[in-house]
Amino acid sequence: MLDTTAHNADRQPLLRARGLTKEFPSTDPPTRVLHGIDLDVADGEFLAVMGASGAGKSTLLYTLSAMDRPTSGTVELEGEPMQSLDDTRMSRIRLTRMGFVFQQPHFLGNLSIRDNILLPALKAGIRDADQRVDLLLGRFGIAAIGGHGVTEASGGQLQRASLCRALVCEPAILFADEPTGALNSTATIDVLDALVEAHATGVTIVMVTHDPVCAARAERLVYLRDGRIVDSVEQGPWNPDEAQQRESRMLTWLATKDF
Repeated sequence: MLDTTAHNADRQPLLRARGLTKEFPSTDPPTRVLHGIDLDVADGEFLAVMGASGAGKSTLLYTLSAMDRPTSGTVELEGEPMQSLDDTRMSRIRLTRMGFVFQQPHFLGNLSIRDNILLPALKAGIRDADQRVDLLLGRFGIAAIGGHGVTEASGGQLQRASLCRALVCEPAILFADEPTGALNSTATIDVLDALVEAHATGVTIVMVTHDPVCAARAERLVYLRDGRIVDSVEQGPWNPDEAQQRESRMLTWLATKDF
């Protein structure tokens, strides 16, 4: 069996999954999507999960983040088993210790972009919420559109705003599900640069993607097939000067998976 539980002895696991399975009982027999996955995500790591369509990538991300409960197995965040927590405690952890970026940004249309980013910080009771929002808007190059409505921004700007919202409570871990899947190539690079910058501040990132350009930014890749991790590769820290070589190595690696 492929060992993805202790890949980096220098960093402690922030997220630890053991024996994860997920079944959907709406079919007869039930459809099993995840098959006994063991996975550690080190504190401060940038991990990408790849695989063909239907491999179980998003299901794995939802289960790791406790947005969905596994059929069996355990997930621990910072040593705390999440399956044993009640809904109130789990909601608090999602608000303060986790951040989420999805393929399509979801904002409240009656609020400005800045207020959409501010809202989770206010819910969390953060005292310097306004200052944090302004710093994030500036860091990711969208300060000029903070007062705009959601319909007045481009897709790339909205996705960077989603990243600001995910980071405003200073989470320990950021989950990204195909964060560039709906963007053009220029906006994709902008969002990837923003993710790399967020990671450089110490945020742990777990990103699901089908795009080798995106996965090249990660320190480590795991490859999922039919709900099982079948391979893993270390890439090391991102270096933009080696982008072409890194993407070339990744495409070679993916070719061995019939990707």
